[in-house]
Amino acid sequence: MSQEVTKERKKIMTQRTTVIDLASFQSGLTVDNYKAIGAEYAIVKISESTNYTNPYIRSLIDLSAAGGIKGYAFYHFGRFHNDAQAVAEANYFINVAKARANVKPGTLMILDAEIQGMPTSSVITFLDTLRAAGYRTGFYTYKYLLPNFDLEAIHPHMDMFWLAAYPLANGRAADKNPDFNYFPSTNYVDLWQYTDNLLGYNVDGSITITDNAIKLFNPSTAPAPAPQPKVDQSKPVVNPQTTWTDNLGAVWHAEDGKFISNTALHLRWGALPSASTIAVLPAGSVINYDAWSRGNDFVYVRQPRGNGYGYIAVRNAKTGEAYGKFE
Repeated sequence: MSQEVTKERKKIMTQRTTVIDLASFQSGLTVDNYKAIGAEYAIVKISESTNYTNPYIRSLIDLSAAGGIKGYAFYHFGRFHNDAQAVAEANYFINVAKARANVKPGTLMILDAEIQGMPTSSVITFLDTLRAAGYRTGFYTYKYLLPNFDLEAIHPHMDMFWLAAYPLANGRAADKNPDFNYFPSTNYVDLWQYTDNLLGYNVDGSITITDNAIKLFNPSTAPAPAPQPKVDQSKPVVNPQTTWTDNLGAVWHAEDGKFISNTALHLRWGALPSASTIAVLPAGSVINYDAWSRGNDFVYVRQPRGNGYGYIAVRNAKTGEAYGKFE
């Protein structure tokens, strides 16, 4: 990285800007919600590992653009533990971003590094794979996870550093003016994620620290849709069902994910507080799920089981408080 770019990255902004990040859990936000939030930039989740694609990429971009978002970056939740896996995941990220969001070279593409046992060398390999394909690179992690990485070694390979540290408890609503007495004093921070519930909309909120943070965002109103291939009308078109309504009236969204509880939770036969309990899962339980639904009181995930499905309340729908961590 040139000395000139390095100096620019150290330039502190005179006017701070709010940035939100969007994944499947924000698929219910409306145009009016985005207007009320008032952010101008967004970071959209594209993929995870080499087998998960966010099914709401296009709608998140379209609705947020209509609600005032004018610049985008994109992120991938990494699950690799070695260099070979890092290359495979970086290429998966690139391919999905191109296919689903028409992402062009030069766009900011970010690694979300949260899992244990992710080597610094593999982080560098992932970022270098993105750079070799012509993309700008970002690195995201939590302040408490920084001891797991060699930030000085990663620094030359990233164009933007995005750090999470929450002054308020998880799930508590925060406004657009974070208390900088709690700023995570660390080298190279361009963007500070300070809340997971901005203005009560259950969306992560970040604040820019340097001019570099915004200059790297895609300046277009929204990435244009990729050209659609011609469909052979002689063959039936199969549309995978990603959203459906069950016989209780709950709207479900397909999503393969993992949730780790921080408290005891009831595994139930139905997605209702009154449903019969299958078991009480202790804190620290790893819950693999294939769908989620937001009810009046709780957000539920659906766990496939040998004899059907189990349902677990993983978030308070009213306060946004999560009962653990999504991975």
